[in-house]
Amino acid sequence: MASPTERNDARKGRKFRPKGPPKGPARGPANAPGPGRPDARAEGRSERRPAGISDDWLWGWHAVEAALANPRRGAPQRLLATPERARQIEARFGPMKALETADNHRIGLALPQGAVHQGVALRPAPLEDVELADFEARPGAVLLVLDQVTDPQNVGAILRSAAAFGVAGVILQDRHAPKLAGALAKAAAGAVEKVPVAHVVNLSRALDELTSAGWRAVGLAGEAERGLAEVLDGGPTVLVLGSEGEGLRRLVAEHCDELAKIPMPGGFESLNVSAAAAIALYEAARPRG
Repeated sequence: MASPTERNDARKGRKFRPKGPPKGPARGPANAPGPGRPDARAEGRSERRPAGISDDWLWGWHAVEAALANPRRGAPQRLLATPERARQIEARFGPMKALETADNHRIGLALPQGAVHQGVALRPAPLEDVELADFEARPGAVLLVLDQVTDPQNVGAILRSAAAFGVAGVILQDRHAPKLAGALAKAAAGAVEKVPVAHVVNLSRALDELTSAGWRAVGLAGEAERGLAEVLDGGPTVLVLGSEGEGLRRLVAEHCDELAKIPMPGGFESLNVSAAAAIALYEAARPRG
């Protein structure tokens, strides 16, 4: 589904006070019955989507294939596939106890309405989070912090960009982030399995912990004085992006070492958060002396 229109600049007039010399006002970042086997279907019997569809399924070939290949996950809890997809899975991973063959209709019944599953759906073993201490502050390393970015399509697209640019990890808030499954995992196209993700209770405290460990936090804010290219120095960097609509929250911005903007000479006011993340990661990946 299409992502909602999002702004990455906070309401005008809000003042941020990042660590170090004040940088002036800034906005947010410019930035059931489960499906059975086909022969279990009674001829002529109508089938309904069961109530309480689980939200921890993965679907789509890339998302499922990456999860099955991820050694950090345990054995699948359930794996539904069309006969053709089942042959592909067994050719790559060998026989799997959890694998059930089903037609496209029955696979769809296990998933939310409209899920484009491409003939395969997986209920995987949980994927363990990483801890902040696991992120090594080395030259050139980049972390992404998402401040209450809640749209699954956007978080999935950001994870995909993070994987493409070799990001060390992504940090989300416990209570204001979508699950790493479903539409998010489909949009991420396997990146959920490749990018380490940490969940924290308080982003401000997490930024303090990271800066104490040698990271430098840069918040993306549309009204910052300097562009991102000027602010980045090639050291271990945490890029902080604000939520859809509100941008960076004041307290999170105050715990950044610097605020920076993505220059937009075309005069357009803001960018979708996933587009802002991709641009910022490209800039952060450029070699610096």
